[in-house]
Parts: sequence; structure tokens; C-alpha cells
Amino acid sequence: MSEVEQVMEVKNLAGEGPIWNHDEKALYLVDVPNHNICRYYPANNRYETFDIGLPVSAMGFRASGGLIIATRDGLAFWDFYSRTPDFVADHAILKTNAPFNDGAVDRQGRFWAGTWGGGEHSEPNNKLYRLDTDGLIHIMEKGITISNGIGWSPDSKTMYYTDSPPHVIYAYDFDPITGNIENRRIFVTTPENEGEPDGLAIDSEGFVWSARWDGWKISRFDPNGKLEREIQLPVQRPTSCAFGGRELDELYITSALLGLSENQKKTQPYAGNLLRIRTNVKGLVEPKFLG
Repeated sequence: MSEVEQVMEVKNLAGEGPIWNHDEKALYLVDVPNHNICRYYPANNRYETFDIGLPVSAMGFRASGGLIIATRDGLAFWDFYSRTPDFVADHAILKTNAPFNDGAVDRQGRFWAGTWGGGEHSEPNNKLYRLDTDGLIHIMEKGITISNGIGWSPDSKTMYYTDSPPHVIYAYDFDPITGNIENRRIFVTTPENEGEPDGLAIDSEGFVWSARWDGWKISRFDPNGKLEREIQLPVQRPTSCAFGGRELDELYITSALLGLSENQKKTQPYAGNLLRIRTNVKGLVEPKFLG
């Protein structure tokens, strides 16, 4: 493991949802309140932002090109040519006004995303949705407070799903053929005084890396939920992480300035910036949405 390094000073209010495009050798992320999709090319240290006109919290790559995005107003397609969200599931279809939070594409090409209440303290009435490749959308889980990190084991037999305020990461039995989940159990419960679990990443060994909002760290858990290591960070509010780099052995970490006092910002010069750790394990290639 290397030391934590600052990749770039970007001062995101709420940097989130990092995913690595292995074809482009580029990292994608969002800055939720600023409505930005961001793209970073490590080869030439180029960082680009694209304002989509509304809060965007998560995304996945489409095999046909462009992105599937989770936004305040629903799920939409977006590309770098039209630069206009094309909604495939808005609030009328979803029968909810709740904004989306985190999301991810499974290895069978379906997009999963969950909602949150949108207020300072969300109620446990949010849901997890699955958008299939034929455009049909399904409610997969209910009674969630704030939907967060989603990921799958390397063999696609287990799905992990975070509900932040209860400090819990759930594990489910996952059927890769049907996309069904069952047998929900607690994978990890984090200590209440050590921040809330936020976004996550799965490595090639099947370990789960979880960012800890207000916890100043990233935690790595083995497939049984045992804490294997913790990486202390120079930011109070890491939001998520993703493996990238040519060998997929670099862990990129997004962070937030949102909610920090002026004094906290002064004592955390890296807050809101993009960080990186060079690891001794590798991640997995990000799958693409097939719809």
C-alpha cells in the first residue's frame, strides 16, 4: 500500500460515484449539488466537467455509448453529443418524488439505483430499483433510509447494499440470471462513532472497500464481513471509491466539502478533492449497461 495522495484539487461539494472506464483509461465521477459529470484522464492529468442541469448522483457506462445516470428526477440516458438527459424512468413511472442516490451496473448489464428522502434526515421509506436491459424497472427492496454503495462479489453470487444512517451494509444471495435477490442479512454494522458507511468497491479477491462518511477512512472487509484493514484519510467525508489505473490496482477516492464549517475546511485542505492509493490488490473491470 502506498501513502494517500491528492490526485487533483477539484473542490467538489459532494464528489461521488467514481467508476473507471477501462477502454478510455479515464475515471468518471459526479459532483452532485453542482450538477456535474466529471472525467479525469491520469495520462495527461486532464479533468473535465459537464453540467447536466440537475443533481446527478450515480452513473454507469452503456455498451451502446454514453451513460445511464441516476438523478434527482429519475433515471436517464446521457451522452457527450446531445448533453441532455433522456429519461427512461421519471417520477411518474417510479411513483415517487424521492431523488436517487447511489447506483451500479451488475455483470449482466442491469442498472441498480436506490433513493433517499432528500432532506437532512431521511425516513426509512426509500427503495432500491433495478432497470433491466429491456427497459422494465422493478422495485427490489423497500424500507431503506439512505441508499448507498452497491456491488457484487466476483462470482456474482452475492450482492452488497449499504443503508447509511443505520450504519449497515447488507448482503443478499444474488441470482445473476434472473437478477433476483433474497436472504438479506447484515454483512457489516459499523460503529456509530466512526462515521456512516457510504459508497463501496469490490476487489478481485471479493473483499469490500467501504468509504466512511464522517469517519476519515476507508475500511476493507473480507467476504465474511471481518475487518481486514483500515486506511486513514486526510478528509472527514470520503464518499466512495473505485479501482482504476492500467492494472486496476489504484484506488480512487472521492470526497465532499458539503456541510463542513469554514474552520473544518481550513483544517482539511484536501476536502472535496480526488485522492488515490496504490494498492497491493486489483479491482474488477466495470460492467456496462446493455439497454
